[in-house]
Amino acid sequence: MRVNGNEAPLGKDSSLKSFLLREGYDIGRVAVERNGEIVPRSRYETEILDDSDKLEIITFVGGG
Repeated sequence: MRVNGNEAPLGKDSSLKSFLLREGYDIGRVAVERNGEIVPRSRYETEILDDSDKLEIITFVGGG
């Protein structure tokens, strides 16, 4: 699987939510595009990833 242009191991549990948590992302502060389509946060737990997927993960940062 490719994440932000880099190879990433998929791992044993292949839901998007599990992947994000395992990689240290704050689910409340990211947007995810999977194979060119935005994944709604409500589907993170049921979205099953595949080795052929391409993810783009954007992290929102607060500040002023």
